[in-house]
Amino acid sequence: MKILTSGQIREIDAKTVLREQISSLDLMERAATAFYRWLIEKYDRKDTSILIFAGVGNNGGDALVVARLLHRAGYPVKVLVVEYSASYSDDCLHNLCLAEAAGVSCTKIVSANDLSQGDLSLSDSHKSPVASNIPEVCLSDIPPFDKYDLLIDGLFGTGLNREVSGLAREVIARMNESGKRIISIDVPSGLFLDRKTTFAVEAYETVTFQIPKLALYLPGNQRFCGEVYRVEIGLNEEAIAEADSDIFFTCGEEARGWLKPLPRFAHKGTLGHALVIGGSLGMMGSVCLAAKAALRSGCGLVTAYLPHSGVPIIQGHFPEAMAIGDAHGSRITSIEYNLKPNAIGIGIGMGQHNETAQALHRFLKKNHGLENSVPLVVDADGLNILSKYPEWLSLLPRGTILTPHPKELSRLIGEWSDDFDKIRRTRAFAREYGVIVVVKGAFSLVIDAETIHVNSSGSPALATAGCGDVLTGMITGLLAQGYPPLDAARLGVYLHGLTANLAIGRVHERAFIASDIIDGIGNAYAFLEKGHLGLA
Repeated sequence: MKILTSGQIREIDAKTVLREQISSLDLMERAATAFYRWLIEKYDRKDTSILIFAGVGNNGGDALVVARLLHRAGYPVKVLVVEYSASYSDDCLHNLCLAEAAGVSCTKIVSANDLSQGDLSLSDSHKSPVASNIPEVCLSDIPPFDKYDLLIDGLFGTGLNREVSGLAREVIARMNESGKRIISIDVPSGLFLDRKTTFAVEAYETVTFQIPKLALYLPGNQRFCGEVYRVEIGLNEEAIAEADSDIFFTCGEEARGWLKPLPRFAHKGTLGHALVIGGSLGMMGSVCLAAKAALRSGCGLVTAYLPHSGVPIIQGHFPEAMAIGDAHGSRITSIEYNLKPNAIGIGIGMGQHNETAQALHRFLKKNHGLENSVPLVVDADGLNILSKYPEWLSLLPRGTILTPHPKELSRLIGEWSDDFDKIRRTRAFAREYGVIVVVKGAFSLVIDAETIHVNSSGSPALATAGCGDVLTGMITGLLAQGYPPLDAARLGVYLHGLTANLAIGRVHERAFIASDIIDGIGNAYAFLEKGHLGLA
């Protein structure tokens, strides 16, 4: 699913209107109705009192349609039209008149000092007086929001191109200070789609219209966006297909399409052999988790290479794995084996001792010298060692998958100023070394030289020790089965998160552990294969 810019979204809106022979008002009604249906399904008590903040642009028009629909359904609803500019869009003005005619309680908030707070680049706007019978008050005269259960934010949409100021900023500040649950229409007002946001509505939930927006899924915007939901509004599919993008949102339909068929005559020798290399004294569990996850992902064979003292540990914990022990008892000092794996995951729990680092270097040089180098996944201490010896990065085969957590990533690419800078730096790093980087987080990013993929699955249940080791094992197992590196990374990340989604109701998020991911991989596969794609 494509992630698009605000300009592309406006173009798709226009093409939808043209090709489906509807008016822009009809499209606004569609969008607002989709938001309304989401709202009444989640907040179905008719005594839920709602205060709606409407701007003077098209996002305000959406909010006014929502107000009319809620009023018709019997919800106690009041609208505050925040007149931060005297320029109303045609569709906003039309829906303000309809809301008035339907009996919706509307009040205009105007500035005590200066009615004109500047035109914040509202599209299709014009100077037009609003119906004079709408009462006008200053913000200071509005009573507290205590009697309302919900605040709905419809001040600005995706077209905002400069910092919110004046009256609108005062209103947003008061909304944020109210302590009330705020639900934003499409995007939180004040949020920029293409750069860092420093001030915006702090929504509890954001209900966005059909096309995902990158800014909604970045860690730095969590306090503005809250939980993000996406609703279909009937945009023209051909128009969406025509839009060029190199940023994508991974949801269930795409993940299902990446699944390879399981041949009827498959056996362990045809489904791939994964080698997992890592472990050190006190960190053998990471290899156990990664190896088990690799086998659960569907490969036929798994071998663990770990310090000698780790062999009885993994054989007792995970008898399905074969094991090779390094001569040293507590850490890896050499990496020597007589087998031909189809993929290798390396680095988990390995430590950064000098002997271990040199063993990694010799291994990378040897693999680099092969006519067909073995596909790699590098994680944890493997990444930390590479950050100390960046010249070794050139030894990684093209398509190597790196799976850093934020601190490991910063050691590789340097400190970033914000999420957009982090993405730019990661992209440049991926292009320079021909690798794929999984930027782990609530919405993990899979970044290669050409594309960015935002993962939609997962929950806070994954914020627990060992989950990264499991992810490394899953991706290694998929690589071993012959999945192309980008598909292995995207599918592994999606399945990893899906296990947490599917565990809801069976294991509480606070009690979820890494082994629960492994136990849930089969259910995640079944969920995708059966086409139950509603979770994401």
